[in-house]
Amino acid sequence: MSHFVELGLQAATRDSADYIILDMDTYGGALLDADKIRMALLKYPKPVYVYINKNAASAGALISIACDSIYMDAGSIIGAATVVDGEGKPAPDKYQSDMRAMMRTTAETNHRNPVFAENMVGKAVGADSLTVGNVTTFTTSEAIKNGYCEAEIHSLEELYTYLHLHHAAITHFELSTTDQIVNFFMNPALRGLLLLLIIGGIYFELQTPGIGVALFAALVGIALYFIPSYLNGLAENWEILIFFIGAVLLILEITVIPGFGLAGLSGLVLIVSSLILVGLNNDTFDFTFVPESDIYITSATVLAAFTAGTVLAFAAGNRFMKSALFNKISLQDTFQSSDGFTSNFHTEVLTGKQGTSYSVLRPSGKILLDGNVYDAYTRGEYVEANKAVEVIEQVGSSLKVKEIHVQ
Repeated sequence: MSHFVELGLQAATRDSADYIILDMDTYGGALLDADKIRMALLKYPKPVYVYINKNAASAGALISIACDSIYMDAGSIIGAATVVDGEGKPAPDKYQSDMRAMMRTTAETNHRNPVFAENMVGKAVGADSLTVGNVTTFTTSEAIKNGYCEAEIHSLEELYTYLHLHHAAITHFELSTTDQIVNFFMNPALRGLLLLLIIGGIYFELQTPGIGVALFAALVGIALYFIPSYLNGLAENWEILIFFIGAVLLILEITVIPGFGLAGLSGLVLIVSSLILVGLNNDTFDFTFVPESDIYITSATVLAAFTAGTVLAFAAGNRFMKSALFNKISLQDTFQSSDGFTSNFHTEVLTGKQGTSYSVLRPSGKILLDGNVYDAYTRGEYVEANKAVEVIEQVGSSLKVKEIHVQ
């Protein structure tokens, strides 16, 4: 949410707006977001007014107090700013203390009584420092009486008249097309599909020699997964970094290190962790204010996508290689030696023949068959050089092989 408020303030600056009016109706939100919004409003050089249309609870109270003037509709409330964890239970007192100080300094900055602001959080009572009491919440009339509301206003149009803005040009901020697209890619279902695209793209790239469409698809999926999260303030630099560290470890495991061991497992753990973290509004490794439901949903989405992607990749791999789509994107023409073309690929059927691995197959590499060297790849297995292999299928200009154990 803080990202959208920042975008709105930037648009107001570009349009040389004289006033900012927030239309407020919220039961609260993430403290980190609220603090970013608070600081942005306090630093904004032009007057910022808030119109509370029913509710300004919790984080909404903090944001409202950060505005230069507060106006409330009849029947509205402001207050109840106790910090709670993801399950709605009061957070430990260190968070309450921080929130009380935040409310006090914000109220003092805008010349309001800081005691009332602090009491909206409540004071710690009890030995465990977890129970809070004396939480203040103002109705419209109480807020006016105690200096936390300038006037009771019944609509935005009435507020424009009250502020003598009825002849002013009113601009309602809306997200740009680009921002709407970014927000669109934050949809959980779509993010699950992007994960499938990433996993499938990487799998098919490993199954075919060279660099092709599958790798490009995976890179597109990675970009569309991470960039919207970064722009929305969910993905931190370090969370993206551990994804690429994990990817490097996985590549080293596949291309350099024999077998599949610690590097590969560490790479997978880092990749999965990164994909989960960029979907959560955590503060480094502090998940106090992240609802458990968000953690469960994000983790389940990532793990389900990994499972489904792996199953689909293995199931669809062979069919894709034989599909009409693969035939369209792979070279199907035959170049005859009588026309002056040469190739190390023989026209005879090689399926079932046995040879040796000329290089390490990780899973792609070279094999030696009947004195000729061919491009080859396995079904995913790692095969050392100079091992006996058997051709199980001819795919385009490559051979699919498996290791055989000669007694």
